[in-house]
Amino acid sequence: MKSLLTLHRLASRSFSTSGRSQLKNRVLEHQKLFQADNNLPVHLKGGAVDAVLYRITMAITVGGTLFSFYSLFQAALPKPKA
Repeated sequence: MKSLLTLHRLASRSFSTSGRSQLKNRVLEHQKLFQADNNLPVHLKGGAVDAVLYRITMAITVGGTLFSFYSLFQAALPKPKA
């Protein structure tokens, strides 16, 4: 019974709305950043982090495409009889 009361106390504490640190609402800042006319595509307007993530994603995509072509080529070749 005692453990249920402790569990209830912990659960209600973690779901309370009066958090210790409230996050600042940055929606307006992000809207200004992404709607600015600076001749950048939207996937690169976030700065250097977006550029790195974009390049990693493109490298994985190109690598996966090449590997799939290699696998299809290997599957199309007849197996040598040993």
